[in-house]
Amino acid sequence: MDKESRSNRSATTSSTSAAAETPLISEDIPSHIASAVEGFFNDVGYSNAIPPSLDYKDSYSDLFRQLLEVRSVDRGKISCLLTVKLPILNYYKGMHGGAVAAVAEILSIASARTVVGKDKELFLGESNTAYLSAAPHNAKVIVDASVVRSGRNLTVVLVEFKLEESGKLVYTSRSTFYHMPAASL
Repeated sequence: MDKESRSNRSATTSSTSAAAETPLISEDIPSHIASAVEGFFNDVGYSNAIPPSLDYKDSYSDLFRQLLEVRSVDRGKISCLLTVKLPILNYYKGMHGGAVAAVAEILSIASARTVVGKDKELFLGESNTAYLSAAPHNAKVIVDASVVRSGRNLTVVLVEFKLEESGKLVYTSRSTFYHMPAASL
């Protein structure tokens, strides 16, 4: 793509879907780099339409419910078995980082709810995920969530993802939830 054709590119009107828009590319970016980046996004399917089966409110919850099997629920602890299936794979055939974060959030909330009263609303204030290795397609992953601290105003939950076959730790996540309304001092 030459400099002139890049400068003639512009975004389409808002009535067109975002995936159909022509990307705006800075003139500071060499054309071979711009083409390579655009090719990567095309290869991973960034412009593909969302399938109708997933185009509804909270569809990701239904997706993860199909992949998670609850093993145990105790006060402050939840253990599940996650099967890494095709819908949650990334381009490199490992578990997608967004799927890791979504599972960590789901189990963190559930684990926090085992110790925080229903009269308190939970607000996710911080989430930190470490991606140590990849969980491959069809892997069985043991996901353990445990409350490491819970007080009047906040709860901290640690989630560990380990391959069932080897016990290898592949992801960890720590979430901090603030209790709403906050306790008065």
